[in-house]
Amino acid sequence: MAESICRNLRDGALEGEHAPALTIRDAIDSPFGFDVFAHVLSQLSSFILAGKSQSRGVVVVAFTRSPSFYVDLLKRRGVDVSSSHKWLRILDCYTDPLGWKDKLVDSGNLVDTSDEASCMTHLCKDVRDLDNLYSLILESGKGLVGQGKVHLSVAIDSVNAMLRHAPMSRVAGLLSNLRSHDQVSCIYWLLHSDLHEVRVTSSVEYISSMVANVEPLNQSARGQRWDLENIFMLKQNFGKGKLNVRFKRRNGRVRMMCEEFHIEQSGINFTPVSPEDGTINQGLLPKVQFSLQLSEKEQTERAKVVLPFEHQGNGKPIQIYDGRRSITENKNGATLVSTGNPQKNEASGEGEIIYFRDSDDEMPDSDEDPDDDLDI
Repeated sequence: MAESICRNLRDGALEGEHAPALTIRDAIDSPFGFDVFAHVLSQLSSFILAGKSQSRGVVVVAFTRSPSFYVDLLKRRGVDVSSSHKWLRILDCYTDPLGWKDKLVDSGNLVDTSDEASCMTHLCKDVRDLDNLYSLILESGKGLVGQGKVHLSVAIDSVNAMLRHAPMSRVAGLLSNLRSHDQVSCIYWLLHSDLHEVRVTSSVEYISSMVANVEPLNQSARGQRWDLENIFMLKQNFGKGKLNVRFKRRNGRVRMMCEEFHIEQSGINFTPVSPEDGTINQGLLPKVQFSLQLSEKEQTERAKVVLPFEHQGNGKPIQIYDGRRSITENKNGATLVSTGNPQKNEASGEGEIIYFRDSDDEMPDSDEDPDDDLDI
């Protein structure tokens, strides 16, 4: 399933459609969202280096980690960063997000120790100005791929940091503008959902075409007091969890998938959830307080119920008038019940069906009674 996410981001946007957008959502009970974020970044970088991705470069908007951290991260994941100046740009919103260090350097109270020789890092000195941030992201991408139809990918390591300095409407506008830009192939971001209200997280997820929710394996301790048993269960499940992903199709349909993950020193490993344990089916059912299926006993009792106004027959064959005459009258006025077998024309030796309408002025089947199957 994690591979499905990476393939969707790799394939990018179709002509005339918005770029695929991924929200990686975690919380305090399973704080492994950044591990998923790093996994997607390394996979997408490998696709770009191999020439298998629609995008030809990636712009990392770093709010919570330094640029050197991401370079070391890609090295540890086996990505060749020797040519990273050709396909990687890091917009540094971590070193001096509000421009305070720049003012201290100008006043002589602080020595500038930033690595100016790094050709892959651009410094953002005011994260509150989202218009300038939007321009810096696009300028960084254009430095990689140039002008024209060449695409780039955008990775934002923290939407929470953006919401700390700007209202939700401005942040949502920035994400939407990036997703709808012609040169953006895909975009994804990390969101800590327990730091904001539900309406904020719902607004961010609404912009996304995919939502990856990081959850603990055991949900029983959520919302309960931390006793010894819950702490023991937390230690047992630490480093493990479930990744529930919701894909929103172009035709409006929603597809759900689930995987288990395990955090190791080399990275994060994903394991498919077997259908036998019922985890996937349980996640697809709506959360209601009653059963949506009948047991065998309930099905038997349901079959015994006599519906009101239903023809019971009373020991005689049930004949329902279907809008056509099922009886023919002989010359003496007697009625003969049709058996449904066609009368043979002895002269030609072929069968013959005779149909009578109630009135020649009425359209065929216009005298059909839609409630004739009810015993009223």
